[in-house]
Amino acid sequence: MKKLSLILMAMLTLIGCADDETKEKEPVVQEVKKPKTKKFGYILEDYEVVSDTIQPGDSFGQILFENGIDYGTIQQITDSVASVFDTRKIVVGKPYTLLKSKDSTGQAQVFIYEQNKIDYVVLDFKDEVVQALAKKRPVTVKERIAYGVIEDNLSTTFDDLGLNILVAYGMADIYAWTIDFFKLQPGDKFKVIYTEKYINDTIPAGFGKIKASWFEHKGKPIYAFGFISDSLKGKPDYYDEQADNLRRAFLKSPLKFGRISSRYNLKRRIAYYGNRIRPHKGTDFAAPVGTPIMATSDGTVIASEYRGGNGNYVKLRHNGTYETQYLHMSKRAVNRGEYVRQGEVIGYIGMTGNTSGPHVCYRFWKNGKQVDPFNIDLPTSEPLAEELQPEYFEHIAPLRAQLDEITFDKSI
Repeated sequence: MKKLSLILMAMLTLIGCADDETKEKEPVVQEVKKPKTKKFGYILEDYEVVSDTIQPGDSFGQILFENGIDYGTIQQITDSVASVFDTRKIVVGKPYTLLKSKDSTGQAQVFIYEQNKIDYVVLDFKDEVVQALAKKRPVTVKERIAYGVIEDNLSTTFDDLGLNILVAYGMADIYAWTIDFFKLQPGDKFKVIYTEKYINDTIPAGFGKIKASWFEHKGKPIYAFGFISDSLKGKPDYYDEQADNLRRAFLKSPLKFGRISSRYNLKRRIAYYGNRIRPHKGTDFAAPVGTPIMATSDGTVIASEYRGGNGNYVKLRHNGTYETQYLHMSKRAVNRGEYVRQGEVIGYIGMTGNTSGPHVCYRFWKNGKQVDPFNIDLPTSEPLAEELQPEYFEHIAPLRAQLDEITFDKSI
């Protein structure tokens, strides 16, 4: 009897287990929390977010007023942040973000203004103490190498190769004193080592700087290596392999790119005037209207006016020996008495005065006499200080080796 009871209990146990196995297990639902979005140092889900760009006619005050901030508070905010950000200088087309409260007032609490892809300003006025912070997105700098053979001009060659045109402008600046970029010849060659900036390693954020370059013009190679010789200035100057400065007292042209349409010629004959001799004491550089015109050397503006056949023009005195003049501008960018630096924009190409097309007539005086700047020896700048040369040569050695390894016998 006892044995029979044990058998029955075992059977009941098996049946119970079978029933448990046949029951469907209810799925366990776990709530997956969506990660919060953090940008500019703020969790965006905590605010009502407005993203827009500065429109024509917009002002900082108007934007805040339309988002719940009274004019008195706007003035306090403007005054509080003046040392970090001038709210009057917001630029049309630049993006901005407003973080507004989620309550019924919908009042703006934070204004973020993006100056460029890297730099932005955060104005936080949600508390009594207004905070203004100038910030930067983390940037990665990557080294790049480019090389090529000139077929037409530098900018066209860069465009054909799919290279950053800003690198071409940088090279034009470096060699502006030693190479006439209006006289480049097919077959001229270049090699350049430069850097580009990236946000999050993937988003292009612009051209960095040229570390070293090599340019062969008319069969003559010229090296250029960036080196900071003045720690206070903080910007590199460019020297060749002998530590001679590539900078000269005068640029070869008042334009970055363009073409010489008429040269200095004291025996020029003009059909319009009966084929009589009408001396041309300047060099004409043709370019589209609005092209920036640069000062070819440091100097003081001694004239900035409109006069007769000259049209809008600017004249600079560089020292007791040299003066330069720039004619036919559409617009002048400097005033009499101002001091300008070499390469600074002083006006824009136009057609004012006696001219048949858009150009700048560049005139050059030496000791009070107009001369052809392309046929005189212009002063050069000082070479790198002797005490800095050992450091310089150590700095350029790997860069020169890197340039020399680049050959032109492979496709670019």
